[in-house]
Amino acid sequence: MSSASGIARNIDIDAQETQEWLDALQSVLAEAGPERARYLLSRLSASARSWGVDWRDARVTPYVNTIRVDQEPSFPGGADAQALEERIAGIMRWNALAMVVRANRAHGELGGHIASFASAADLFEVGFNHFFRAKSDDFAGDIVYFQPHSAPGIYARAFLEGALQEQDLTYYRREIEAKRVGRQGLSSYPHPWLMPDFWQFPTGSMGIGPINAIYQARFLRYLEHRGLLQDQGRRVWGVFGDGEMDEPESLAALSLAAREKLDNMIFVVNCNLQRLDGPVRGNGHIVDELETLFAGAGWNVIKLLWGSDWDPLFARDTGGELVEALNRTVDGQLQTFAANDGAFNREHFFGQNAGTRAIGATLTDEEINRLRRGGHDMKKIFAAYQAAAQHRGQPTVILAQTKKGYGMGAAGEGKMTTHQQKKLDEISLLQFRDRFKLPLSDEQCTSLSFFRPADDSAEMQHLHARRAALGGYMPRRQPGDVRRAVPSIEAHARFALEADGKEMSSTMALVRQLGNLLKDPEFGRYVVPIVADEARTFGMANLFRQVGIYSSQGQLYEPEDIGSILYYREAKDGQILEEGITEAGAISSWTAAATAYSVHGTPMLPFYIYYSMFGFQRIGDLIWAAADQRARGFLIGATSGRTTLGGEGLQHQDGTSHLAAATIPNCVAYDPAYAYELAVIVDEGMRRMMERGEDVFYYVTVTNENEAQPSLPADAREGILRGMHCLQARPDAAVRLLAAGPILKEALAAAQLLRQHWQLDSEVWSVTSFTELARDGVAAQRQQRLGGQASVPYVTSQLQGSNAPVIAVSDYVRTLTEGIRAFVPASFVTLGTDGFGRSDTRVNLRDFFEIDARWIAYTALTELFAGDHARLAAAAATLGIDTGKPFSLTV
Repeated sequence: MSSASGIARNIDIDAQETQEWLDALQSVLAEAGPERARYLLSRLSASARSWGVDWRDARVTPYVNTIRVDQEPSFPGGADAQALEERIAGIMRWNALAMVVRANRAHGELGGHIASFASAADLFEVGFNHFFRAKSDDFAGDIVYFQPHSAPGIYARAFLEGALQEQDLTYYRREIEAKRVGRQGLSSYPHPWLMPDFWQFPTGSMGIGPINAIYQARFLRYLEHRGLLQDQGRRVWGVFGDGEMDEPESLAALSLAAREKLDNMIFVVNCNLQRLDGPVRGNGHIVDELETLFAGAGWNVIKLLWGSDWDPLFARDTGGELVEALNRTVDGQLQTFAANDGAFNREHFFGQNAGTRAIGATLTDEEINRLRRGGHDMKKIFAAYQAAAQHRGQPTVILAQTKKGYGMGAAGEGKMTTHQQKKLDEISLLQFRDRFKLPLSDEQCTSLSFFRPADDSAEMQHLHARRAALGGYMPRRQPGDVRRAVPSIEAHARFALEADGKEMSSTMALVRQLGNLLKDPEFGRYVVPIVADEARTFGMANLFRQVGIYSSQGQLYEPEDIGSILYYREAKDGQILEEGITEAGAISSWTAAATAYSVHGTPMLPFYIYYSMFGFQRIGDLIWAAADQRARGFLIGATSGRTTLGGEGLQHQDGTSHLAAATIPNCVAYDPAYAYELAVIVDEGMRRMMERGEDVFYYVTVTNENEAQPSLPADAREGILRGMHCLQARPDAAVRLLAAGPILKEALAAAQLLRQHWQLDSEVWSVTSFTELARDGVAAQRQQRLGGQASVPYVTSQLQGSNAPVIAVSDYVRTLTEGIRAFVPASFVTLGTDGFGRSDTRVNLRDFFEIDARWIAYTALTELFAGDHARLAAAAATLGIDTGKPFSLTV
């Protein structure tokens, strides 16, 4: 058993019998073709298992290319075109290198990456020249997720194409400085927020690109099956690194892609065998590991390991010694071979046995040194890409072996330090130029001059012709300006605006509003309900029958609850995306829907409903990436807050999600108490996103506590949206109580206690968003500092005119409410749910965290009776307050 690939080489005890079996199989192939051969092998395997033979085919194939030489198509345009594209790739490599090294000569702190693109340049060039189809008037375009560390190479191509100028490249990783002189500036990695006309997808956080790409491919099918997009045979390409595949998100959705038969999905994994610090799998083969994972998940796997100059070596390997040497050579050793010259490799690789020595003897040291890995041979790459594009019924992954730092020579090719290499000395620069035959003088080379061939050169004419044949240039983000009219608020939320005391939870109100939106004959088809699981928990079961659950195969079974009015209905044109227990998958679906306006030119409005604790805390990085991608939609944190979810305990009770939401600039966060507040917030959010085209998304928390719902008060809309509105105005109030979400009713009850026992009037405010109030205050203060037009924070404007103390309370940690302290024109005390959650009833939880009506009232009295310990002790006794209980943050 090989230590690297796991391929067995057992001793053959009857070679003649073996040959007879092989001859029989070859005869079947010749007479009946591969389909018949596959059928017979399957029958043999099944029969062997039924007869008790414990055998399974090897999960990995030999360490050679999947596509045989006789299967390879001709390179488009022949050898001349291939040579031309190789020269273009060399220019790309140079400009990418020059960009990074120039930046670090000027500012050593800027960083940047040379080695990743050096290894992937040919993979990208074949894609750009032959496969990545752009958006045009009659084609919606392919979708490409670019490896983030290769961003300099993508900028280098845009420079040759004319989309970027030399001055833009000069400001690589200096976006702020570039703006000062009227230039674009180039972001470190793909960031649509920073370069909204260039990058379409943010992939800089490792692992996010692969899972987003898969759910993007599935959402494309969803749109096609629902008749919202025409099936044009578009493909989703993802170019990723082999080290990146260690991220759990990278592999999380492989089975989904296979289960859904997403043959519109192609991964290209750049297997340069090296992470940032060293080999990805020093003692094994990362290629074999990935083959096992992808094939086991149901993907079509194409190994692209060796270049064309290896083909005659394999032809001479009649005894299999060369293949076996590759099978057992681990990645760490392959990196050592990559970092050394031909003489070293002759001795240490080809010198392993008589067979490999004989093969090595046919080559000079220089020829051995020039042997290419498959990811650097454009003919091999083209063959792999074409096979992937033509494959049907499965997603495809191409495992392309490359050298990290390819072309960097002694400065970095295959070395452990390659990833960190950002500066090259003059000798290394000259060697790089010579390696790729670049027409640069020594002075141009050492001064890192950018190079763009003349417009009438063969290189430029070919480059532009290939992109013209593929519909235009990439990457490009072209969001268009499609707007959708939102139904009137009365049409979808009259029940909330005119509730008149009807009992319902805010979750029920949200689902009812969503159901009404889905019924709208025009707008409803663009609404995308998304749930990871527990749709029934959130009261969404009625939507199963109304709009159905999306399934690419329809419903192939009779559901157990078929007799129920709320039965589980799956349909090919179903509208609900129920993803199963995968928050990462559900948010990736949400991101695909929330950015459909720019990716597909089809604005959609997704509502992702989930346990609030399993949002920002669990998948915050994916939400941040969605923000970078300028997502538009609603994230609904259900069963939110630390004390609303009785009985569940520490890991389910959320006291922090609004803090995380506040860190994302384009996330608008609300914690409404009443159904009418929720209705106004959702209505305004839809209009901002769908009618006005604003690049914001909303985070709204809802709970499952039933309570009597009042109707919308007159003139409350502005306050609801600004962040606070008054429910009980008392001009001479002794204290003012500010409360959010489910704790508002506790504040109202506290006001009654203060009136009942101490004849004190309280003013009560519903705070729909401490976050919006804090942001408004910070902006107003900044404007004041800069001497602009006088601006008063909204909190200040609402609370000025009284010195009565202010008590602020929510179902979240105190840091949330503390955000408005600077803008409150009176003494200010905050209450919150700091500490770990507990399993208990809501009543006991609110007492434990000191946010129930009694504790709010007692806190108000501590401000009003300051220093009067006797009165406070009596008040505690009256309220049943245990002043000796431990602080929730410490237990």
